[in-house]
Order: sequence, then C-alpha cells, then structure tokens
Amino acid sequence: MELLSFVFASLYQFGDAFAFLVLAACGLAVIFGMMGVINLAHGEFIMCGAYVTVFAVRAGVPLPLAILCGSLFAGVVGIILERLVVQKLYTRPLDSILATWGVSLIASQGTLILFGPTMQGVGTPLGSFSVGGLSYSYYRLVLIAAAILVLVLLYLVFNKTRFGVLARATIQVPHMANALGVDTRRVYALTFGIGAALAGLTGGLYAPTMTLVPTMGSTFIMEAFVTVVVGGSDVFLGTAPAAALLAVIKAGLTSWQGQLFGQVGLLIAVIIVIRLLPKGITGFILKDRT
Repeated sequence: MELLSFVFASLYQFGDAFAFLVLAACGLAVIFGMMGVINLAHGEFIMCGAYVTVFAVRAGVPLPLAILCGSLFAGVVGIILERLVVQKLYTRPLDSILATWGVSLIASQGTLILFGPTMQGVGTPLGSFSVGGLSYSYYRLVLIAAAILVLVLLYLVFNKTRFGVLARATIQVPHMANALGVDTRRVYALTFGIGAALAGLTGGLYAPTMTLVPTMGSTFIMEAFVTVVVGGSDVFLGTAPAAALLAVIKAGLTSWQGQLFGQVGLLIAVIIVIRLLPKGITGFILKDRT
C-alpha cells in the first residue's frame, strides 16, 4: 500500500508539473518557436486571461465559459498588439524584445493601478480525493487533461487545416507565400493571436488555484521560456518531450528538496541542453530523420 501511494504521488506530481510546463509554454512556442518573436509580454497575456476569468465568474458566468472568455480576450488583445507593435519588428528581434518588454511593464503597472496589488481568486472547484492518506485535488487532474488536449488541438490546427498549412508556409517562406496570393499579414496576426489566446487560456485555467497579482505572469514566463528553449523551434516535436523531461526534473527535485531546488534544476537542465543540443530536442529529432 505504501508503494502504491508513493507511485501515485510521484505520477501526480509529474503530471502536475507537466501540465504547468505545457500550458505555460504552448502560447510562447507558437509565438517564439514558430514566429521567432521573443515575446516578453507572454506573462501579461496569462495575467489577462486570469483576470478576465475571475471577472466573468463574479458576473455569474460558469467557470468553463469564463475560462474561454479569458482566452478569447487575450487572443483579441494579442491580434491588436501584433497589428500595432509587433508587425513592424519581425526582422528586428532585439527591437521586438524591447517593445514587448515595454508592453509587459505597461500592462502590469496598469493592472496594479486599476485593480490594486491583489485580487481574490474564485476558489479551486471539484474538491479533492485521498490515496494512501494523502489528499489530491481533482482540478489538478483536469489541468493535466487540458494540457494534453491543447497539444492535440494544436497539432490538428497546424497540420490538418488550411489555415495551418498557410501559417507554416508563411512563417517558413513568407515571400513565396505572399507571391502565391496568401495574405501574410493576416496569417501573422492570427498566429500571434492564437499564441496569445493559449496564454490567456493558461491564465484562466490556473486562476482558481492562486491569488491574482499584477506580476503573476512572472510565475509562468521563466518555465515557459525554459521549456521552449529545450524543446526547440517545432511546437509539436519539441514542446511535449521537453515538458516531460523538465517535469521529471522539477517533480523529483521539488519532492526531494523543495520548490527552490526544482527551479534551479530547470535552469541547469536548459544550460546543459543548450550546450549539447543547440537546436533543442527538435533539432535532435530532425537530425535523426535526415
């Protein structure tokens, strides 16, 4: 019985860490991994989704629809940001870093002024269950399922739909796609919006699990960047294996020595991967295929 309890606790911690890394990184993987834009406002899109979700729940909207509202709102904000700021910076990566960093500061400080330093969450739904005398949250299992579902939907959107084909063509060879009549500006805007919507979805999903603060995006952005860098440029080949690898490291070190060691382990892992696999897990997989 003790062995079963230990195994379940280990799998639960791994799944929880995996879900956090996948959900935090997917939006960034689309914007940074696919589009090459280093979006330092990624955490603020997550915050946006969380705040909108809480406001919607307080207005009487059921939690699943409130999460969808947060995701859609963040996506719309992302499209507007792409049109007004990012669109002119695709060939200027350093300028895109500065611009999105400025947007993140404006968003976090604006939220602080408008809504104060903290906002009460909506409470974790669904209750808990016990295994071997330890209590576990059902909602964490929902987050694990949501992470897997997001990966599947991303694969279907970018590999099985006309928009996905146009998006990959535009991002890989933009001048050729433009010559063939593809509205590349629209594709870039929608792709950026999808990445922002995924970030908003992450914020909405985790809003019931935490107290909302204007700087809550920083909780996610470090681990999101680490996952994307370890995974490499391909959101489908790299993100899931990178999240699985890093989840093992994080869950193991966190259960052994606490959360700080888990964070340090992630940073050490990305240093090692960059040294051994400069193009991440994606580069390693694609190299084996050639």
